[in-house]
Amino acid sequence: ECLRAVVDTSISGKRVVRELVDLVAERGRPGMIVSDNGTELTSNAVLVWSGEAKVEWHYIAPGRPMQNGYVESFNGRMRDELLNETLFLSLAHARAVVRAWADDYNTERPHSALGYATPAAFASEIEKQRPGRVQAVASDALARHNNRRSLVPAG
Repeated sequence: ECLRAVVDTSISGKRVVRELVDLVAERGRPGMIVSDNGTELTSNAVLVWSGEAKVEWHYIAPGRPMQNGYVESFNGRMRDELLNETLFLSLAHARAVVRAWADDYNTERPHSALGYATPAAFASEIEKQRPGRVQAVASDALARHNNRRSLVPAG
């Protein structure tokens, strides 16, 4: 799912952090983020945020895009279908066209890797399952805690 498609003349590490803060507020904190070694992703702002937010950040090896295949596939598709084919007339035009493409990608295109669901539909199903899974895990942990036997000192 394309969670954000930020279009600007340049994107700083601080901007990446602002977007991540918004995404975490909307979707919850990820356990790990995997990315390439772009300067905006290796910035001090991102490193500090990931530490404070307790999000593990894994950088793929330089020159090894296959280590992040889903993202690289998405980037290639966006580049081939949109960026290489469109003459953007302004920043506002680019933002509108990219947003429309991302909306189409998320809501209209079934993906074989998702069982032929759209990314938005797949994400919605995951979100529906998430609270139950978290609650079940919490219930199991509580049950294990309550079933512990108390240790009584001998003697």
